[in-house]
Amino acid sequence: MRPLLLLALATLSCAETRQALPDRYYNTFSHTNPVMARINPGDIVTTKTVDSSGVDEKGQPRATGSNPLTGPFYIENAEPGDAIAVHLRKVRLNRNWGYTSYRLAPFTVLPEYVESMYPNHYKADLVRKGRDNILAWDLDLKTNTVKLREPVSSKIKLEFPARPMLGCIGVAAPGDFSPTSAPSGSYGGNLDYNEIVEGATVLFPVYHKGALLFMGDGHALMADGEPLGTGIETSMDVEFSVEIRKNAHMTGPRVETAESLISLGSQPEFQSSLDRGLQLATTDMLRWLTTDYQLEPWAAHQLIGAVGKYDVVTAAGTMALRIPKKHLK
Repeated sequence: MRPLLLLALATLSCAETRQALPDRYYNTFSHTNPVMARINPGDIVTTKTVDSSGVDEKGQPRATGSNPLTGPFYIENAEPGDAIAVHLRKVRLNRNWGYTSYRLAPFTVLPEYVESMYPNHYKADLVRKGRDNILAWDLDLKTNTVKLREPVSSKIKLEFPARPMLGCIGVAAPGDFSPTSAPSGSYGGNLDYNEIVEGATVLFPVYHKGALLFMGDGHALMADGEPLGTGIETSMDVEFSVEIRKNAHMTGPRVETAESLISLGSQPEFQSSLDRGLQLATTDMLRWLTTDYQLEPWAAHQLIGAVGKYDVVTAAGTMALRIPKKHLK
């Protein structure tokens, strides 16, 4: 039996199923945050996240600040230069309500239109004390649907199938950089990509020993680009496992689904144009196709030009490029 196969079997035999629940949360993707749990590659881990305001599945405030993070999880044997592949086995709603902002974020519409938007005030303290610009949504865990509680439209039914996702997921950022859980970057972060759902695999470069994986900011449903500035914010039950890909030398996050390879041009919002995000995503996809799939460079260019699909991930920051797997061996 080959040594690599023996190593893989040994890793699988050591894997276990375990629960790791946080007793505190962090607001930075920093390597200085104390480790919450150490896990082996292949371990199946169940955990929970609070919503973007720090409220848990029972409606209790558990954390402060924007997008509190569960973690970090220390991945045994993950070294700088490697990549980790996070397999999201379950991403599930665990409470019956969520919330969104009352109107689209001003940066999603023309500047001359902003002044004609309706006032950003609905009802004081409806969802959160001190706020009058947040709407409540009812989440039906049995039917996996979301429905705006109020106001009620006389024209359309604001009820949709839920598609639970994680807005924040990533590893400790490179060097001594300690970004908050608001922006995104090469380490992941507040990606706000609505393809990071149950069944997806999210890949990150490793910058520190153990990788130090964080996650949070669950959304029951969210449009491309997060045009409201929120998804339907809620808490989540999450089950995942992690695989290490040695010496991968990735430069940014990637996503694999059953149908697609996805490169993310991940960057903080409002600092660079979407053009830059598109260039980052396209460049990474070219590396991926020519390195891992051994495509000739010209063939990779033509494949992207023929069947590539671009997603606006965040309206003022990140782009994604998807390639259907059916076109690859």
